[in-house]
Amino acid sequence: MTAPHHTTDRKFLFVLGGARPKGNTETLARTAAAGLPEGVQRSWVRLSELPLPPFEDLRHVGTGQYPEPAGNARVLLDATLAATDLVIASPLYWYSLSASAKLYMDYWSGWMRVPGVEFKERMAGKTLWAVTALSSGDPAKADPMLGTLRNCAEFLGMRWGGAVLGHGSAPGQVHTDSAALESARSLFGRDVSDVADMRVGAV
Repeated sequence: MTAPHHTTDRKFLFVLGGARPKGNTETLARTAAAGLPEGVQRSWVRLSELPLPPFEDLRHVGTGQYPEPAGNARVLLDATLAATDLVIASPLYWYSLSASAKLYMDYWSGWMRVPGVEFKERMAGKTLWAVTALSSGDPAKADPMLGTLRNCAEFLGMRWGGAVLGHGSAPGQVHTDSAALESARSLFGRDVSDVADMRVGAV
């Protein structure tokens, strides 16, 4: 892995995978973003506004290479590669990522096989974070989703920065989870150079 980025060099991409705007997960993500130092670049993509077609597995078709991404896929690829820190903000749906967040990550498999993109090599050294709201009072219910993201980070040579979990189902409910909001505010102030696993926030 590469050395940690200096704070002033970091570029955070927040990937919003919720099925409704301004949901509980987005509230947590924006709370976390507000805790970043002044001058740190932040960008946001809402996956519902950049829909992707169903992912096609072309690994065993012809050369196994994928065509150059176009349209929304190109926008998402460019934004992903430009970031030093990638924040997957997805509500917990059936103990896993939302459909749009999972589809976005399925596209990573194709991007690894686009000639000249060098996706896997360029993802190495970035930091992956997670923000999620769940209706359950048991934070362990999010373990399958967090395990997916940690394994993806490990496969790509990324750092796992950690996660914030908040309790919220009805609109605005996460505002009552003061512990999660506080954890979100301090999430990105942590040193992740030696982090193997981190889960913060109470539900």
